[in-house]
Amino acid sequence: MANKCAICGKSTVTGNAVSHSHIRNRRTWKPNLRSVKIIVDGTPRRTKVCTRCLRSGKVTRA
Repeated sequence: MANKCAICGKSTVTGNAVSHSHIRNRRTWKPNLRSVKIIVDGTPRRTKVCTRCLRSGKVTRA
């Protein structure tokens, strides 16, 4: 569970990488996570949060 946002739950997604000749290979897309100190229940904690949650103001940084 290392590649998961603590706020929205965004995690690794799998799919196909399709080349120009339409050869398909399995690949993964990982969320853009940052390890930040945020306020959780009044106490500062270090958690992994995606940059979308940081930008949108869903978290309060400590």
